[in-house]
Amino acid sequence: MKPIKPIRLEWMTLVLLFLIIGAIWAFVELADEVIEGETLPLDRQILLALRNPADHADPIGPKWLEEVGRDFTALGGVGVLTFLTLAVVGFLRIERHYRAMWILLTAVAGGLFISFLLKNIFARPRPDLVPHLSYVVTASFPSGHSMMSAVTYLTMGAILARFFKDYRLKIYFLSLSILITLLVGISRVYLGVHWPTDVLAGWTIGAAWALVCWLAARWLQKRGYADEH
Repeated sequence: MKPIKPIRLEWMTLVLLFLIIGAIWAFVELADEVIEGETLPLDRQILLALRNPADHADPIGPKWLEEVGRDFTALGGVGVLTFLTLAVVGFLRIERHYRAMWILLTAVAGGLFISFLLKNIFARPRPDLVPHLSYVVTASFPSGHSMMSAVTYLTMGAILARFFKDYRLKIYFLSLSILITLLVGISRVYLGVHWPTDVLAGWTIGAAWALVCWLAARWLQKRGYADEH
């Protein structure tokens, strides 16, 4: 039974490589379409569909839905993500899961650097079609909230999943991290601070970077650097 584990690691490595290449390819294709302006009609259509036709300052739905949108968007904010990251890092440090701790720190710090770099490269203006319902100061493409949510929550979900043998719990943690990432991105469009393609780009490049970090963790595990006490 012992040879099964290395074989399983090899297959997981191939799957992760395939997903990373696919996510990067999707981002590059999307960025190319955005630069050429091909996505703007669809971006405008979706953004306007989420607003009252008679008043573009009013999002569709009741007032409480607007508050829920702000609540969800806060889950992708720098303050919340920093707090959660430090909280989980503290837990991993106390439990002496040093490898997982450094993977998480590398993922989040690297994600922030990539996000700021890409925003400065593309320098896409924020949507001016509808009023913004959340304060913003940086460029629009890719969505930093969407990208950092993908990086942080997917990495945390993967780390937590590794602590349990029950596959139901593994699926639960990963599904929850994906759900939070999706809700944060959707809220950015609902609040009018991002074009839909900004969010899609944030999801793809954020997932790609999270997968790279997962792959690094797999490589360390294969080399015998198990995340043990």
